[in-house]
Amino acid sequence: MITQNLAIAFGLTLFAGLATGIGSAMAFFAKKTSTSFLSTSLGFSAGVMVYVSLVEIFSKAKASLIAEMGVTKGYWLTVISFFAGILVIAVIDKLIPGVDNPHEAKSIETLKDTAAAENFRHLYRMGIFTALAVAIHNFPEGLATFTASLENVKLGIPIAIAIAIHNIPEGIAVSVPVYYATGSKKEAFWLSFLSGLSEPVGAIIGYLILSHFLNDLFCGIIFAAVGGIMVFISIDQLLPTAEKYGKHHYAVYGFVSGMVIMAMSLLMFV
Repeated sequence: MITQNLAIAFGLTLFAGLATGIGSAMAFFAKKTSTSFLSTSLGFSAGVMVYVSLVEIFSKAKASLIAEMGVTKGYWLTVISFFAGILVIAVIDKLIPGVDNPHEAKSIETLKDTAAAENFRHLYRMGIFTALAVAIHNFPEGLATFTASLENVKLGIPIAIAIAIHNIPEGIAVSVPVYYATGSKKEAFWLSFLSGLSEPVGAIIGYLILSHFLNDLFCGIIFAAVGGIMVFISIDQLLPTAEKYGKHHYAVYGFVSGMVIMAMSLLMFV
């Protein structure tokens, strides 16, 4: 019975994580010349990440930390952890001047255009950072899904479905900028797909090693910090790039649509 529950719990976690692949595949339906699609998609991704960070992740982190430390200390630690996440990703962004793009040389050689090459570099770098944020975010999510499913499969199923829905637009957030930067649908798909694999990896590592050390205090701090990371990426990377590659209102409409879709997915399981 325990073995069966383990298999079901891992299967549900794997299903939730691999849902990023659905979002990744959406890059396959985009024409490379459609800057309107790029602008709207990046705005959409920013809306998803900002909404889920400020409404869902932050509130869950706050609830965990308040339960552990009381209202005042718990709230303070949530806020500090949130901005600590922003500081960490900002420092990383500052220290890493660029990310090598294996397709960049070909793009530069073909276009003979420094400005275009810089745009490709920026998009690729943004996709890498977004993949990192998604991977970090999915790691504790995987542990949460796995733990809930192991304890109660009926509880784990709706949680896995809800997280899978969240992971679809996150897959878009990674795959679209990488595809537009490299022209490679294969690379865009696999980078986004792999970022979702951190969910079942989180389940495995959590079960084998970290389950003895994790507690509500630690998870609350991590969740708050990840929320800060996702907000920073949205403001610093996704939205400015959406504005740059399309009309202002395309980015805004995409941003609002992303928030609406994420809100609806959360309401489905209230």
